[in-house]
Amino acid sequence: MSPAPWTPLSGATHAVALEVLLCGPLSRSELARRLDLSAGSLTRLAKPLLDSGLLVESGTSHESRAGRPTRPLDIVADAHHFLGAKITHEDVHAVLTTLRAEVVASARADLPGRDPASVVAVLRALAAELLAQLAPGTPHITAAGVSLGGSVADHTTVTHAPFLHWEGDVPLGALLSGALGVPTAVDNDLLALTRAEHWFGAARGHDRFAVLTVGAGIGYGLVVHDRVVDSPDAGVGLLGHFPLDPLGPLCPRGHRGCATAMLSTASIRAAASVGLRRDVPYDECLDLAAAGDPVAGPVVTASGRALGRLVAAVANLTLTTEIVLTGEGARLAEVAHEALAEGLAHDRDPRASAVSLDVRPVDFGLWARGAAVTAIQAYVLGRAPGAGHTPRS
Repeated sequence: MSPAPWTPLSGATHAVALEVLLCGPLSRSELARRLDLSAGSLTRLAKPLLDSGLLVESGTSHESRAGRPTRPLDIVADAHHFLGAKITHEDVHAVLTTLRAEVVASARADLPGRDPASVVAVLRALAAELLAQLAPGTPHITAAGVSLGGSVADHTTVTHAPFLHWEGDVPLGALLSGALGVPTAVDNDLLALTRAEHWFGAARGHDRFAVLTVGAGIGYGLVVHDRVVDSPDAGVGLLGHFPLDPLGPLCPRGHRGCATAMLSTASIRAAASVGLRRDVPYDECLDLAAAGDPVAGPVVTASGRALGRLVAAVANLTLTTEIVLTGEGARLAEVAHEALAEGLAHDRDPRASAVSLDVRPVDFGLWARGAAVTAIQAYVLGRAPGAGHTPRS
């Protein structure tokens, strides 16, 4: 028996299914309260979802008021599986997830070339490898999502991917849909990561938050009024040139003290390497700074202070207090935490609400999971991702 589909669901019926997906298991009374429905309306809306197998009754709980046993409503998360893949300039990281973005299998492979045909071939091989990790009889892939650094139009066409040296339109979505045999959504990697945090991550339940990444570049994702802020400019890296230190070094575009000049791993490495007169890897820069090195220490302190100023700028301009920080350079926040706090306090009004900064170690599996969430959203919403949904409290 094939898994129950999410389409065609609409209106209140879709709202019931979506609320259970994101917040379940939920008792009928709690679900009715969250959606402002009467008990009779909820019963009417839930019946076809139960009959189709999309929702199930899960376990037994007791209503807090009367103590009566109830059967909470839930979804069968592993009835569907989604492929998520993050493409870098040198490899592809892929995962299989459930309908709730729980990772059940993972794999990676080097890219033999950066041309679209090579990328498609690697993804096809990874999909087969991931499916082989599942138990026999497990449902096959429902849909796929792929993310990369760059600009994407309509979740189908890559218009610019600097790390892959792609210029001009590359119909990656259509190429992968044909190769994998399932609908495939393509997304900017920061937007995909933001979608995952929005629905299933640390920012779940918040209708306004930001995601910052520091590493080879500076990335930025934003949710406002329960919607991911999407734009053709999302993949341009605009925040990378936000000014942070008028006396700082130059970035490759000639901007003095911008976010790229102060925070990218290449910039931090370059500054420490000049002083130490040898090539210093990024993590060694941080290790030396933590040990009190007279060259690496000031470099990392200045970058930490700049990171605090960038966090303050995002919070000030968007009026959000929930910020997730990740990326291969995110360890900077740990090593230079005092300087970060100083920079944040310097640019933040003391009367303003405290900023919650959730620092995540880099994990390309996390980015691949974000791509899977792009596929999940496209599937359950029945359209391209972007619409919001904050679970009701």
